Amino acid sequence: MSLSMPPLQSLRVFETAARHLSFKQAAEELHVTPAAVSQQIKALEAHLGVPLFYRLTRALALTEAGERMLPQVSDGLAQLAAAVEKVVLQTPSRNLRITVPPAFAGRWLVHRLQRFTEAHPDIDLVLGTEANTVDAPDLEDVESDLVALREGEVDVEIRFGRGAYPGMRTDLVMEVSYVPVCHPDLLKGKRRLKKASDLSFHTLLHDDTAAGRSERVSWQDWLRAAKVSGVDPSRGPHFSNSSLALEAAMDGFGVMLGLYPMVQRDIDAGRLVRPFDLAIPSRYAYYLVSPETTVDRPAIARFRQWLMAEI
Repeated sequence: MSLSMPPLQSLRVFETAARHLSFKQAAEELHVTPAAVSQQIKALEAHLGVPLFYRLTRALALTEAGERMLPQVSDGLAQLAAAVEKVVLQTPSRNLRITVPPAFAGRWLVHRLQRFTEAHPDIDLVLGTEANTVDAPDLEDVESDLVALREGEVDVEIRFGRGAYPGMRTDLVMEVSYVPVCHPDLLKGKRRLKKASDLSFHTLLHDDTAAGRSERVSWQDWLRAAKVSGVDPSRGPHFSNSSLALEAAMDGFGVMLGLYPMVQRDIDAGRLVRPFDLAIPSRYAYYLVSPETTVDRPAIARFRQWLMAEI
């Protein structure tokens, strides 16, 4: 007699809960709620017609049926994972899908990609920019941002954040800091920028990009670190996009706190200068993030190796 198989997801939930003997710990590993785990287990028990767990007051224990079932389910899931991984690793694919923060793409990555394509002509990059590649203050929001990686819609992400991404391989790409930048002309003339207190005679430009705003260094932070008084840190225009603020700085509109080394190319080209040396380290850094199950894919490994060499 052929028995209908229960959903694969319910078996995965059972194996995780049985391994931990805890719905809460299973939920943490699977990135779902304990209630969702409990619901999946109830559905599986209903499908099989037998209880799999004893729900004790402050503990969880396997029934005899659960104990018989666990080793074979664990082995089966492991074999399925190995089969999928083998197919993924051995199946050639020209496309490598990468998502990056807009500022990193425009100010650093795009100008170097030609070197990657020349070195790896067999890989076609599919590059996208998303604001959600910058960590939100809420860790749960960060978890939801990683869905595209977890579900295979994207192969690799470069994230601007804390570097804590469970289930992912995370490589530090670049630490950054905030530095004042402006057009070279602001260092000339009667009211030229010579010392930090001279900022009182110039326009302060503010980057209010929504992504990562709560973690961004402000003019108030920089002036406090520079021990400067008499400069109103709130005055000046605000921009909802960092590229707009940088364009305003390059046009001589005022002084902006730019991310270094993101602004290095504009400094080298003479479009911007650093009037002061003081740099405030960012609370975030850039990380290369990919699922642990696909880190050995040749295209991903080659991109990682190239990126680290460029850094």
